[in-house]
Amino acid sequence: MLVGLFAALLVISNVSAVKLIGLGTVDFAGIRLDATVDGGVFLFPLTYILGDVLAEVFGFKAARRAILLGFACAMLAVLSFWLVQVAPPAANWTGQAAYQEVLGFVPRVVAASLAGYLVGQLLNAMILTAIKRRARSSALWVRLLGSTAVGELADTAIFCAVAFYGVIEGAQFVGYAVLGYAYKCLVEVVLLPVTYQVVAWVKRREAPV
Repeated sequence: MLVGLFAALLVISNVSAVKLIGLGTVDFAGIRLDATVDGGVFLFPLTYILGDVLAEVFGFKAARRAILLGFACAMLAVLSFWLVQVAPPAANWTGQAAYQEVLGFVPRVVAASLAGYLVGQLLNAMILTAIKRRARSSALWVRLLGSTAVGELADTAIFCAVAFYGVIEGAQFVGYAVLGYAYKCLVEVVLLPVTYQVVAWVKRREAPV
């Protein structure tokens, strides 16, 4: 169930990330930045929470299998979108241009997402399990927040550079990257009590590592 939800969130987020959402401007450390986020901001942070649960309960190897399965599902999705795009449209169908304008951008977004996703999620799982193995006295929240901070930083940097370099520039690009990273980490903090409950629930029903 967790792996299925994990893969679904990744695929949905990749498609949603095609749209950029403007939130006006914000002041960050005295610098005025254009606040821009992509549509994946709503669901993608949840993949890190589920990744934390998988790594915490089942260990790095199991988490890695889930991460690779998510990668395969996202690749299947982008291949399907591409095949539909290049297939000849019916004579009475007028949505080809709209389909291509939106989903035609998905391959670049998915390439960016998968590169960031693989690096970020693997770092997240590695750090969480390493802290758990080497410092067993560390509280769960230390493992969850520490691993997410590093994983999301790598993920956000790679994704922003690959997906939107040349599409958004200057203050808008900086604001997009900074706001995206801050928001993803904030989601982890806000949902920490939920993550605790999910970890406890899964451990009661599965053999923890």
